[in-house]
Amino acid sequence: MSKRKLTNALVNCLSSGDKVFIPYIMAGDGGLDQLKERVLLLQEAGATAIELGIPFSDPVADGPTIQQAGERALKVDATLKNIIAELEGIYQEIHIPLVIMTYYNPLLSYGLSNFAQDCERLGIAGLIVPDVPYEESDILRIALRETDVALVPLVSLTSPKERIVKIVNAGEGFIYAVTVNGITGTREKFNKDLVEHLKSIKELSNIPVMAGFGISSPEQVEEMTSMADGVIVGSAIVEAFHKKDLNKIKILVKASKRKIIS
Repeated sequence: MSKRKLTNALVNCLSSGDKVFIPYIMAGDGGLDQLKERVLLLQEAGATAIELGIPFSDPVADGPTIQQAGERALKVDATLKNIIAELEGIYQEIHIPLVIMTYYNPLLSYGLSNFAQDCERLGIAGLIVPDVPYEESDILRIALRETDVALVPLVSLTSPKERIVKIVNAGEGFIYAVTVNGITGTREKFNKDLVEHLKSIKELSNIPVMAGFGISSPEQVEEMTSMADGVIVGSAIVEAFHKKDLNKIKILVKASKRKIIS
């Protein structure tokens, strides 16, 4: 029921007149014992789902803020195995969908079959693997085939339309529309072609489209939710937790609320 839980959470949010807000956190940043507190705070603040990052030594898609969070997490032994073990004790208290974001190497080390089974058992709703392109994703699809875990695809600004069509048609859960060329992190401005890019993905997709990368302020949340079904906010959330600025997190979540008049 995990995949359906994700779909229902997104649909229910959108049908209520809100836009989807998916915060990203780095598992183990601040210590694994902080994971429960942070997840439950985001749940209470009104997040639609949570993207849970797995620390990795070579995070090619991540900007400085998330890289540093990953380094802090690795120093306290926040391996994929230990993160899964931590989730064992808290997953029944988590009522919103969890989507794991990891790179391929930790999955190989863990074992794809073992990982898929553990995700199924813990009710993980989705998986994002940014260093596995669509053309090479069959091995992940096969591993997840017997589970109820969605393989969430990323669509870049530079993807040609024919490739976007293939990615979107194979997409599950939601489409992660990358809003910048490059790595994660805060941005002052976005590409002038972004409006048309998001519009074209939405026209092609039968599932919700989330805008992510570079979104760091309430104003940017509002701007992006006017073009997409919701946003994924990473660096700003990670930084706010690190600086213990919990009010900023609540303000960011609130910016996604009631943007459509039903």
